[in-house]
Amino acid sequence: MLADDLRRRVRGAMTTDTPKHFGVIACHVLWRELCFFATRSPNVFDFRFLKQGLHDTPELLRTELQRVIDEEDGKHDALLIGYGLCSNGIQGIVARNTPLVCIRAHDCITVLLGSKERYREYFDSHPGTFWYSPGWIEDCPMPGKDRYEAALKTYCDLYGEESAKYLMESTETWIKNYGQACYVDLGVGGSDKYRQYTRQCADWLGWRYDELGGDPSLVERLLSGDWDAETFLVVNPGEEITASFDEGILKARPVAPGPK
Repeated sequence: MLADDLRRRVRGAMTTDTPKHFGVIACHVLWRELCFFATRSPNVFDFRFLKQGLHDTPELLRTELQRVIDEEDGKHDALLIGYGLCSNGIQGIVARNTPLVCIRAHDCITVLLGSKERYREYFDSHPGTFWYSPGWIEDCPMPGKDRYEAALKTYCDLYGEESAKYLMESTETWIKNYGQACYVDLGVGGSDKYRQYTRQCADWLGWRYDELGGDPSLVERLLSGDWDAETFLVVNPGEEITASFDEGILKARPVAPGPK
């Protein structure tokens, strides 16, 4: 009850007319969107972006994210976390002296689509979809001709042409689980070139192409301090983030006491 009361008071304090000083710690794939919409907010922000791909090793994401949180602890009114659950990579993250604010999302695609409900609806009706966005295209080799040729060249240089072809057949089998490329963005610079690139990837792979307009409401509300409990999780000092295994996705719980 005390934690819930503190959460309500934090939300109330952050929605006043007085500008707040927030730290933003996020995956680099969201840097354009977060920076753009921060310019429209009266609040003041300090940004720390972590490299894309940490979620591939959840323990590494957890370690790096906690390290940066601890470095920024005590410097801001709240720390805004630009990650979803991300393969459980933020599970176990601790708020020590500053509240943490998280979007109730599995990953960054929910952030771009504007709600976990919209993501779930599309996911259920379009199985086998691989998502493309400006940040992902900039930061990560996406499935397509460029990625295939770069990997093939690397293997050829290391192991020779015959072994390279075998390795490509072995390592690219996961692509068979997908049949559609869907492009989504929030209209923040360069949309046409990224959209065209996604189409080219889909054509080369023999996938269907689709695109969805993004919804900036989650980003705007995160940055403004408009944190309703259904959409956002406020983690008070002395609590840690854990998976809720329900529609809430995330929940906070008291940090377990360490050994005496």
